[in-house]
Amino acid sequence: MTSAASEKFGGQKLLNFITDFLDQDKAEDIVTISLQGKSEMADYMVICSGRSTRQVSATAEKLSAALKVEHEVFSRIEGKDQGDWVLIDAGDVIVHIFRPEVREFYQLEKMWMSAEDSRAASTSKPTES
Repeated sequence: MTSAASEKFGGQKLLNFITDFLDQDKAEDIVTISLQGKSEMADYMVICSGRSTRQVSATAEKLSAALKVEHEVFSRIEGKDQGDWVLIDAGDVIVHIFRPEVREFYQLEKMWMSAEDSRAASTSKPTES
């Protein structure tokens, strides 16, 4: 946790805000992975894609700004300048925004999800065509 405000606005509420924001900002293939019991670094991981380096970087920047302005959650961003893979550490939630090719290469979902989690994630949030 980075501040007292983020302690009040964390966990599931923070996750919901982030996934709703990403959906509204046209991020694609949004997947949520529970890290509870798997890692102490965060409670949740969100993985999504942007169509281009510009969209990946812009989405990360807008999400970080929205977290700060609307909820006083001060996040850290890595990789924004390159725009292939941007990581946002928002305390209880870690967000990975990828270009589709980079996401396919690293396959974080396979690393962190069990088979049961994978089936649930594929039906949790349909992507728009």
